[in-house]
Amino acid sequence: MSKAKIVRKSTWVDMTAFVDVSFLILTFFILATKFKPEEPVEVKFPSSVSADKVPEMDAFLVTIDKDGRVFVQMDDPNARQSIANNLNETRQLGLSPADIKAFTNAPSLGVPFGGMKELLSMDPEQQKNVRQPGIPVPDSTGGELYYWVRDAKSTYAGKKITWLIKADGETRYPVVRNVLEAFKRNDINKFQLVTKFQDAPPGTPLWNTKQEIIKKAGGS
Repeated sequence: MSKAKIVRKSTWVDMTAFVDVSFLILTFFILATKFKPEEPVEVKFPSSVSADKVPEMDAFLVTIDKDGRVFVQMDDPNARQSIANNLNETRQLGLSPADIKAFTNAPSLGVPFGGMKELLSMDPEQQKNVRQPGIPVPDSTGGELYYWVRDAKSTYAGKKITWLIKADGETRYPVVRNVLEAFKRNDINKFQLVTKFQDAPPGTPLWNTKQEIIKKAGGS
């Protein structure tokens, strides 16, 4: 008696649903991802053993490059708009609504008050090619940075804000001191220094503590 032959057919799987789900997930991540704003200048900041992460929301960042140029950077466009309006009124900058909008779209700025209108009137691509001289902090009064910090403090009143300072490793101390004075004159005595993470040197108390924690975690 001959055996019946089973006809073999190729396996076919409908991947349409899988592809649809993949594109939905990809679209979600594209829309939900917050891209890091472009840095105003390249800063080679020093290392530290602290592993605290820099907050991404409600932060006011002061960046100092090796030449002593000072820039301010804010993550919230609404805060930038409020600060621009306050400075425009109190410092009589003569900014137009278009200038205010341009400032709102620019996460960082490093020019004196007298040069803001000229810079903001430029096309965004032109602004990238301008070497901004930095916000003046010429002496122990904090210079114009004092007013930036003052209006930022007023704008974020009632909210938790993180004050950040990121300075190049080659920045001269007097510039940093004057930046700190701008904070101090606004009664801001708590801030964070942005550094590059570096593990604690072997044999130090911090290194020994971390090793004990690792051993306990491995034995549990």
